[in-house]
Amino acid sequence: MRWITLLSDLMIPLIFVGIITYGLLQRVNVLESFFQGVVKGAKVVWDIFPTFLSLVVAVGVFQSSGALEVLTTLLEPVGKMIHMPSPLIPIALTKFISSSASTGLVLQLFKDFGPDSLEGVMTSIMIGSTETILYTMSVYFSAAKVIKTRYTLSGALIANLAGIGASIFLGHWMVGA
Repeated sequence: MRWITLLSDLMIPLIFVGIITYGLLQRVNVLESFFQGVVKGAKVVWDIFPTFLSLVVAVGVFQSSGALEVLTTLLEPVGKMIHMPSPLIPIALTKFISSSASTGLVLQLFKDFGPDSLEGVMTSIMIGSTETILYTMSVYFSAAKVIKTRYTLSGALIANLAGIGASIFLGHWMVGA
């Protein structure tokens, strides 16, 4: 078991050494390539910053205005129909927009119900099997300058619904409720 821990601790430094060694063997100016990558990365960050900031503000407004609570109340009958505990509804809604906002709700859910409860197991599966669709689409598509997204949103929504459905099914199966 100690060798696994040692290998885990050394993995990142070994990857860096391997990349640098490969670059040197290929006669590449590794430091210059690194700096060029940093400059390109900074340009990408600069390009996507307005989109990122807009999403952060939108999530804050959505939560602070009480719209999340209203939407959760409206969706509770649907949640009951599909055997989804109501505390998971705001997590599913915010995960669609922002992973950090949903993580805050998950931590609160864990404090209220515990990570081994039905709610805790379901939310753990849901967080691991869903994506922050709006964030991902806006940031990556704006960075790549993609205008026509075609079926991306509908496909991502179907995948998220499948992840939510799987979390409900597996949560009930694992906890036995």
